[in-house]
Amino acid sequence: MSDKTLVHKKNNQLIAKLVSVVMLMFLFGYALVPLYDVFCDITGINGRRFVQSTPQISGLNESRLINLQFTTSVAPDMPWKFSPMTKTIEVHPGENKVVKFSATNISPNTVVGQAIPSVSPGIASLYLNKVECFCFNRQELKAGEQVEMGLSFFISSDIPEDINTLTLSYTLFNVTAVNQNKQPI
Repeated sequence: MSDKTLVHKKNNQLIAKLVSVVMLMFLFGYALVPLYDVFCDITGINGRRFVQSTPQISGLNESRLINLQFTTSVAPDMPWKFSPMTKTIEVHPGENKVVKFSATNISPNTVVGQAIPSVSPGIASLYLNKVECFCFNRQELKAGEQVEMGLSFFISSDIPEDINTLTLSYTLFNVTAVNQNKQPI
């Protein structure tokens, strides 16, 4: 074989390898969202939970109190003030509770927001049941508008004895551009 033929063959092999790497990267990127969803389901991150292991409600347990803390944050491009109106409460497992959050649009434009929850410790997300939550829907506020947003929930009576404190965090994201394009989140 001549040197030109050998170089040409090696170049073709290199091109084939590079194309394979690009295709694998594309496939990995395509599979990343479902993999992330599975990871969140397994670990309980972002308030997700296993459908199969959802605990059954077994009634009110007045012999026990769980401390529930609420925290909020806003994404850097979100021009809202957002905070819990109650920072901490004590809840009996099985007891229905309602808490409120305050949001104010401090921009001169209408802004659409979406709150994403996260529960800590992660395993506790299996036992925190949101009946009604502002996080289920996008929230649209006109310039300067302020609203109170409610969260109705209960903690399952099946919650393990070693979990005495839960933290429910909400991060508020600006989805105005997504909402204008009518694309789902």
